Parts: sequence; structure tokens; C-alpha cells
Amino acid sequence: MKTNKKTRQYAGLIAAVLAYYLIHEGAHLVTALCMGVFKTINVVGVMGVQIDVCNEMMSDTQMGVFCLMGPVATLVSGWLLVALAGCIGRLNSSLLRAVLYYITIIMLLLDPLYMSVICGMVGGGDMNGIALLMPETAARIAAGILLIVNGLLFWKRVLPVYTASFKEQGE
Repeated sequence: MKTNKKTRQYAGLIAAVLAYYLIHEGAHLVTALCMGVFKTINVVGVMGVQIDVCNEMMSDTQMGVFCLMGPVATLVSGWLLVALAGCIGRLNSSLLRAVLYYITIIMLLLDPLYMSVICGMVGGGDMNGIALLMPETAARIAAGILLIVNGLLFWKRVLPVYTASFKEQGE
């Protein structure tokens, strides 16, 4: 089935957002359940979904680990998609390739961008807990380095594979 470029882009963006929430918040949920501190799942307006925990039952280390698991899950997912980019580029479905392309972008770049730059402007989110494990400045610098490394990884490894795959398919 051949889909037009706009349809693939919109589908890719929607799927990327859904995949991000599923993986990032899913990792928080699994961590909270394993620690026995899960309280509820909140839908927070434009911010999306948030896993709420019983803070009073958690040590600082547990809170830090809980907050770190979402970004770790998205990064591991992104790196897995980078490793599979060659195989994905050979898929016949241009829609599936586009969806996986946008998911790869989001998984590689969103959390490092948020934790290095955006969290300082809009509130800490996961950085508030991560700062319980290490100094916030160190965590933000590490996230900035990850952003640069992942950006280069995307530019040098992922983008050429996907560009070639869409050219080969005449799309």
C-alpha cells in the first residue's frame, strides 16, 4: 500500500508521541510497581500522562531511580532502533518506515533535550528526582552530551539509511 508523504509524516508523529509515552511512562510505571509505591496514573492536560507514586514511602535513591528509568528506557529504545535502522530501511511499507523514523528521532532526542535545556525553563520533571542521585548541573551536562552524541548518531547513521530507503522506493 502506497501512502502519500503528508500521511506518513502525520502518522509518524502521532505514533512517535504515543510510543514515547508508552515507553517512558511505562518504565516509570514498572519501576513504581516493582518498588511497591505506585499510586495512580494522571492525565495532565497538554503534558500528557504522568505516573504518581507514594513519595513518602520512597528514599531519595528510590525517587532518583524512579525518575531516571523513563529517560533510560527511551534512550535504550532509540539505540535499539538505530541498531535496526538497516533492517527497517529494507521494509516494504513506507508507512511503517516513516513511523519508525519518527519514533527513532523522539527516542534519541526528546529526553536529552528536555533534561539538558528545557527542564530549566518549565520545571524539573524527572530532573527533580535525578538530582537526588547526582548534582543537577552534572546531570544536565551529561544530558547535553547525550543530546549531541545522539544527534550525531541520527545524522550520520539513521538519516542516510532512511533517505536512501525512500529514494529507492521512489517516495
